[in-house]
Order: sequence, then structure tokens, then C-alpha cells
Amino acid sequence: MKNNKLLANALFYLLVLIMALVVIFPFLWMLSSSFKTQVDIISWPPKLWFEPTLQNYARVFEEQDFLQYFINSTIVGGLAVVFSLLLGLPAAYTISRYTQKKLAIFILLARLMPGISFLMPWYIIFSRLNLMDSYVALVLSHMLIALPIVVWIMASYFNSIPCEMEESAMVDGATRQYAFLKIILPLSGPGIITATTLSFIFSWNNFMFSQVLSMEKTKTLPIAVYNFVSYAEVDWGGVMAAAVAIMAPAIVLTMIFQKYVVKGLTMGAVKG
Repeated sequence: MKNNKLLANALFYLLVLIMALVVIFPFLWMLSSSFKTQVDIISWPPKLWFEPTLQNYARVFEEQDFLQYFINSTIVGGLAVVFSLLLGLPAAYTISRYTQKKLAIFILLARLMPGISFLMPWYIIFSRLNLMDSYVALVLSHMLIALPIVVWIMASYFNSIPCEMEESAMVDGATRQYAFLKIILPLSGPGIITATTLSFIFSWNNFMFSQVLSMEKTKTLPIAVYNFVSYAEVDWGGVMAAAVAIMAPAIVLTMIFQKYVVKGLTMGAVKG
């Protein structure tokens, strides 16, 4: 019996190790390639031992307006998340308490539809309104990503909060709006942090809307990667270095709020 338990534990940890390697390997490959020269990156078989260089990072920060891209991504992602929370939290509460399944499915469809299907209408509308290369255009387009995430995460989370809590406050004379603001929202901290973190990361990593709807003034960080791709060649070292620099804030944000994200997702998964 003891040998069987040891074998089961060994197989479990081996499976976890294999899954971890599958997930981590692309990032480790990208990180190591960001310190390689172009020759070392394209060499075959791949070089595991090489002389590291910082030239790729120097090109990213010297040749590209990386600070402006960072500011643009922060502004667009932050505003998209704020407005998505303002609209999504009441919508999620309504879906949860009044069981509006059709509205929930409609919002989910907006998230499942490929972003390119919205791109042409957005382009026509914003060009006619002279809003191309503006934060307004990017924030509204990124809300297509952030708003459904907020609604679906928070609707599930509100389902886990007993209705009796706000009903008790309403019996004492509170309005439903007051109960929502003063009772439900303070209890929904982990869910709000989860929705905020995930929607911001999805907005931060979005490439397509910025590529089409922005120009020099409002380009975001993913464009920094695309700038190293030309018709003649691909500067893989610059691509890898830019990708690492872009992913770093998202990784740090996820690590800081990791326990809240896990708590928010697990509490919203089961009612009660």
C-alpha cells in the first residue's frame, strides 16, 4: 500500500513537472533568445551555451519610443478597465440577481467573436468622426475585450453572495442601489481584483486594434514588437527583447495579485 502511494505521488509530480515545462518552456526560450545575437538565435542545433549580450535591449529602448508606447498602453488599458468596471459591475449584478441569461449570452458572444469582425466598423466610424489615432478610439475598442470579462467574472462572483444580505438591508430601509454599493461591492473585492487584472492584461497585450486604429501618437507596446519585423528579415533578437519587456509588467501584476485572482475565480465558481 505504501509503495502504491509513493508511486502515485511520483507520477503526480512527474505530470505536474511535464505540464509546467510545457507552459514555461516558450517563455524561457524567449528570455534566453533576447540575450543572443541573431547568429546564435538562428543557429542549428540550438545553442544552449552562449555569450549573453544586451544589444537587443539597447535597440529596443534606443531605437523605439518605448517609454511613449508604455504610457499609451497604460492609459488605454487603465481607462478601458475603469469604464468596463463602471458598466460591467451593475450589469453583472443585474444578470446575477434577475437571471438575465439572454443578456449574459449576448455579452459572451461579443467576447467570443473574433476582434477582426469589429475592426472594419470601428475603422469606418472613427475615421468619419475624426477619432483615428486617439485614445477614445483605442479605449472603446479595448472595452470590447475588457467589458465581457468583467461581466462574466463578476456575474459568477455575485452568484456566490447570498441574496439575503442585501434583502436584510432593504428590509431596514436601504434601497437596492445602496445595498449594492455598500454591501455587495465591499464583499466582492477578490472578484473585482480578478476581473481588473485579467481585463487589463488582455488589453495590454492587444495588438490588432492598435495596429489599425492608432498612428504615431497613440501606438501601444505590442507595436514595438512589430517594428522589428520588416519585408526583408525579422530581427529575432529585437522581437524577443521587446516581448520580454512587454510581458514583464503583466507578469509582475499577476504575481502581486495572484492570491486574489485565485480566490476570485474559485469563489465565483461555486454558489454559496
